[in-house]
Amino acid sequence: GEAGGSGRAARRTRGRAAAMFLYNLTLQPAGAVTGAAYGNFSGAKAHEVVVARGKTLELLRPDEQGRVQSVCSVEVFGCVRSLAPLRLTGGEKDQLVVGSDSGRIVVLEFNADKNGFEKLHQETFGKSGCRRIVPGEFTASDPKGRACMLAALEKQKMVYVFNRDGEARLTISSPLEAHKTATITFALCALDVGYENPVFAAIELDHAEADADPTGSAARAAQA
Repeated sequence: GEAGGSGRAARRTRGRAAAMFLYNLTLQPAGAVTGAAYGNFSGAKAHEVVVARGKTLELLRPDEQGRVQSVCSVEVFGCVRSLAPLRLTGGEKDQLVVGSDSGRIVVLEFNADKNGFEKLHQETFGKSGCRRIVPGEFTASDPKGRACMLAALEKQKMVYVFNRDGEARLTISSPLEAHKTATITFALCALDVGYENPVFAAIELDHAEADADPTGSAARAAQA
């Protein structure tokens, strides 16, 4: 009986070992900046920039001599695709909306005491990976901090509405879909419309005619 129990335990141990997942880190971090967002992330009137370097987020701040200093750098264990600052109505500092290969919208807040970013909220909307139809390649937030839009390279766009609960904590609504088939997105931004309903603008290319034209002339004549 004891031998049988130990054998089953060994098999369970081997099964857990076989399911191990590893993640590699390079000794020299990436230097190319793939995205940036300007805002007051650590406090009011703090002029700062968050840059994405592949799979790291770095908070930069100029000193009194005008030299850029690195405040903190964190590994996100994923691929950062887009960034957008977000300031809720009545707030004194900005949060950071991150579009990544996780298939989620993530809102981060910088904690000056811990000198790092903390996750305020996340919502899953699609599969993981940098897919052309999964939103996250483009991110834009309303200047009044009421909503943000995440767009994919093709077809899909989602809008999330932000609010606060009774304890002033961030809440996110269910996504509002703004999908458009046979469309390639090149750029996305939020318009400053005051306190009117949030409006977002995108540069798109409709490729429906190009797909249906076997001669290729429609593809050559297509314009965004």
